Amino acid sequence: MAMRWLTIAAMLLLCGANAPSREIAPAAAPIVLRPARVFDGVDGKVHSGWQVLVRGDHIVAVGPDLPAPAGARVIELAGDTLMPGMIEGHGHLFLHPYDEASWDDQVLHEPLALRTARAVANARATLRAGFTSARDLGTEGAGYADVGLKQAIDQGIVEGPRLSVATRAIVALGAYGPKGFEPGVVIPQGAEEVSGTEQMVAAVRRQIAAGADWVKLYADYRWRAGEDARATLSIEEIKAAVAAAHDAGRPVAVHASTAEGMRRAVEAGVDTIEHGYGGTPAIFAAMASKGIALCATLAAADASARYRGWNGAEPAPAAVRASRESFRRALGAGVPICIGGDVGVFAHGTNVRELELMVAAGMTPSQALVAATSGNARWMRIGDRLGSVRPGMLADLVAVAGDPTTDVAALRAVRLVLKNGELVAP
Repeated sequence: MAMRWLTIAAMLLLCGANAPSREIAPAAAPIVLRPARVFDGVDGKVHSGWQVLVRGDHIVAVGPDLPAPAGARVIELAGDTLMPGMIEGHGHLFLHPYDEASWDDQVLHEPLALRTARAVANARATLRAGFTSARDLGTEGAGYADVGLKQAIDQGIVEGPRLSVATRAIVALGAYGPKGFEPGVVIPQGAEEVSGTEQMVAAVRRQIAAGADWVKLYADYRWRAGEDARATLSIEEIKAAVAAAHDAGRPVAVHASTAEGMRRAVEAGVDTIEHGYGGTPAIFAAMASKGIALCATLAAADASARYRGWNGAEPAPAAVRASRESFRRALGAGVPICIGGDVGVFAHGTNVRELELMVAAGMTPSQALVAATSGNARWMRIGDRLGSVRPGMLADLVAVAGDPTTDVAALRAVRLVLKNGELVAP
């Protein structure tokens, strides 16, 4: 018996010796990036002559006159500015511009497969525009498809920014849309409806279980077409949502365009407020004291006005003026500013439009750039690994032609995009 086992063992060793060996993929060569200047995303300055060394998916060195390691790939970026990958703070990858199809038609008539295919294309356009991360704040009737899109991007199946998703979003019963049908007929809605704190908590937990990274609420909206927006969720409902989300380690973003909706959101302790067009000095002071960030979405107001016939000439329509004025009040009050344009209302890949409008409304280009990089990373709770050009950070990097700290429009001229240390574009 012993001899038999020795024979079997010998045969197994021989089989192992003759088995084909597994090839270990060679490590990617280090990359040395040599731009004209580096904007690190933190100090608001450009650093002429700085270079960046990337090894694998991380930045390992930043500074002047970096030696190139043996076998490194050197990428010359003469005349360009290298900066952190930008972060889109408020987008909807499952929407496309309303002058192509109305919101109602997108929610009611476009098949989910079509909307998902379009979202894949939108994600690619976003990444190639220099936005390597994005917060998608609701699929607007496409259910939990953003969770699947996020997984497809993470697995390398499709190209796009790293996503934080909010799935369906939550609205007060009867306060959202589409509307305009026979009363009593159940119509698919653009968000999940709730009434009361128990339903609110259940919806929050249901969405988190399905994959939501953020909980998105609508604190106010129009009850009927043509009416002004009014507060819809009660303070108790918002507080219940915040408590349930924070218990689960998820932050809360709140759509609020009225002063009362904003006041309730601030009192409830939310993390970001979206739009904020009706913000008063007192509300913005409270936001500043609590560290609640504002995503002003100036580009959404601008785009919507243009769809209604505005040609961009001054004086601007009342809604555009209100968005600009509230943004200036927030800026003056020291409210943390999140860069997010509500892209989807306008074309994906033109995300820089929000930064341009913020600069036109009073921000400096450097302030806008910091807000779109380390600022958005902080509000999105990813600042420990993204948003700055520092050793140890993930190598999400963008090169643009010229100097965006003197002309923010330079951000439209993307020359190179790296995500996780891998070259995406050109």
